[in-house]
Amino acid sequence: MPGKARKSIGDQELALLQHLSEQGEASVGEVAAAFGEPRGLARSTVLTMMERLRAKAYLRRRQVDGVYRYAAAAQSDDVMRSAVGSFVEKTLQGSLSPFVAWMSQRTEVSDDELAELEALVANLQSKRKEG
Repeated sequence: MPGKARKSIGDQELALLQHLSEQGEASVGEVAAAFGEPRGLARSTVLTMMERLRAKAYLRRRQVDGVYRYAAAAQSDDVMRSAVGSFVEKTLQGSLSPFVAWMSQRTEVSDDELAELEALVANLQSKRKEG
């Protein structure tokens, strides 16, 4: 839903959303078995979470042979970006310093992650020079 602000989601909902974006499309029963059971969540809890995510416009559903099939309404990258943005605003009060400090303590950073970080810094520096 471009232009419309989505309500924030919790950690468990984010995990469910990531699970669904990896699956593509699934019924409540399939999500309850693959996602809910390993986490000790009852089918009714999974259904409630899925409906909550649908009400917040993170999931969409369609009926196939009398069964609702749910799918993520956005790409998982968009979902993750939104969740991280919400975390920075709400938990870190908009400051990236705690995140930067955490990143500096990580001992394992893949070559791809390092390249992404370097590209991000270069991008931020060039934007700063333009401004």
